[in-house]
Formats: sequence, C-alpha cells, structure tokens
Amino acid sequence: MSTLETDAITAIANSLPSGYDKKLMIATGRSSQELGARIAEKLGVSLTDAGNKTFANGEVYCRFKESIRGADIFLIQSTSSNEVEGITANDSLMELLVMADAAVGASAHRVIAVTPWFGYSRQDKKSAPREPITARLVAKLMETAGIDRVLTMDLHAGQAQGFFQKPVDHMTAMPILTQYVKDHLGDPSDLVIISPDAGRVKLTRRFAEKVGVPYALLEKQRPAQSVAEIGYVIGEDLIQGKKAVIVDDIIDTGGTLAVGAQTVIDAGAAEVYAVATHGLFSGNAFATLSNSPLSGILVTDTVPLRAGAPDMIKVMSCADILEDSIRRIFTDDSVSEIFAGENQLF
Repeated sequence: MSTLETDAITAIANSLPSGYDKKLMIATGRSSQELGARIAEKLGVSLTDAGNKTFANGEVYCRFKESIRGADIFLIQSTSSNEVEGITANDSLMELLVMADAAVGASAHRVIAVTPWFGYSRQDKKSAPREPITARLVAKLMETAGIDRVLTMDLHAGQAQGFFQKPVDHMTAMPILTQYVKDHLGDPSDLVIISPDAGRVKLTRRFAEKVGVPYALLEKQRPAQSVAEIGYVIGEDLIQGKKAVIVDDIIDTGGTLAVGAQTVIDAGAAEVYAVATHGLFSGNAFATLSNSPLSGILVTDTVPLRAGAPDMIKVMSCADILEDSIRRIFTDDSVSEIFAGENQLF
C-alpha cells in the first residue's frame, strides 16, 4: 500500500466521531403505530417519523423526516387493515414496500421488516387449479423492495419462511398465551385444549404440554373459502364438564370459531374459550362471536383491535417479545435463545 493510500485511510479514520457505531432506528407504518410505540419505548429510542400518507387518488407516499444513513432501521408494519387510519391490508403492504424502498435509497445499513401479522400467509399453496401462491409473491415483493431481514410471529404455515431468500426470524406468542391460560382459567385439572383442525394438532399439543393438560381435536370440513363445517370432537371423553380452550393462530370472521365452540359445548364441555395470536375480526366477526357460546377470547396486539369489540375479547401485548428480538438482531445475538430454541411450532 502506498504512503498516499495509507494517509487517506488514516484521514478517514480520524474523521469519524468518537465512539462511532451503527444506529438503531424504529419506524412504523400506519397499521402498527401503537405496537411500534410500545416497542420503541421499551428499547429506549424515539420513533422515526416515516411521513406516511395517502394521496387523494389512493397512492401511498413516504419520506423519512430525519437521516437514516448507516442505520439498522426496523420497519414495524403488520400487513393488516386499520379502520382508524383508514387503510386496508393492501395499503399496509404497499406502505411497507414504499418505506423499505425509501430506506434503501436513503442509505440505511440494514432494512428489517417487522411484520407481526404477515398478510396473505394463508395463501401459501395451491388449493385449486389456477390459484396464486400469494404468500410467495409477497415475499418476492418485500425482497425486491430491499428488505434484508424479516421478523414475524406465528405464521399460518411454517413453510412460508421458505419463500424468502433473506433470513426470517419466526417468533411465537405461545409463552404469554400459555401463561395467561395457566394463571386465569383455573385449576389445570378442569382444562382441556382443543385443536380447531388437523393442521393445528402439533401447535395444540405443544400448547397443551406447556399448560400441563390434555388436548382433543375438532374434525372439520371446509366446503368453500371462509366457510367451515365442524363434524365432531375426537377425544370427546376428555372434555366432559371441562373448560375447553380452542387454540389457533388467527381469528378472522369468527364463523369457524363460533361453530367449533358450539360443537364443543354440545359434546359436553362446561365452558369454552378461544386463544389466538392474531385477532383480525373481519366483517361481522364481533356480532358472530358475541352470539356464540364462547365465554372469552384472548388475542395479542399484532393487529390493532377494531372499535366496538365486545368485552369478551382481551388483548395482550407482544411488544416484549418483539423488543427482545429486535435488540438481539441489532446486536447480532442469538434470537432463538428467547424461546430456548422452541419457536418452531410446525
């Protein structure tokens, strides 16, 4: 190396501020502002204003209000609707892509998408000819926009991680949900966990093991999308006179859950509750669930709760789990240690 080159490198090194290091920055989209604020507060950082807005013609706009050059910026945005902000799930997805592109163009060091609810995750395979695999499409869009890493929670199907070329950190709300069931639903000898269908059996078994109670299975047939017919309970003898807890990853319109709850009651359960990570509560879900035999519903704040929710719905925050995950990603520590390696549920 020549003397001239050595002098140039020394000059650059001496120009760096004392204690120079990369920055951690948090920005939220409009579907996850409350959750993002909780996470930022726990991390001890201020939210970076992404300047998101929607033009009169429906196009989404973003401009960060401060420099993000050289920062690890975490974009917190569930790709879900938010009635308060007047945005749809598709608006949220587009907003996330626009934020990522803006961050790349502003020379961020790394762009990490924090999508507690990964929209379109239920379209992870072809169920009929000529259908799209939309979860794969969304993964491609996110990577094309420049996202370097994805942090998400309780995917509808674990294989969605395989649609990404970039690293995916898959978190779970199981610890806070199981702890709530143990602390608030009475004597474990009076409890039984219910799987809503065969596809959730592995998750249900893990949930039941954590609570320390048995589990049973609802046999379900689905004649059309968003329409379910519950057949019968497999393990009916386990639920006689018990408090039954139906465990799933998502509650959407509530129709399947309401029918399942009635089936469990008809099979001999004394009470029935529901636990899920993502409470979308689309359409007439509140009315459907209010008129069902359910005694209570527990969800997390991965998706903002719509106005008018009945008192039977309780929301727990997953901010602690996400805050710890973000901190570990930023410092290049192990993320799986949060769950002792037990965050792969499928």
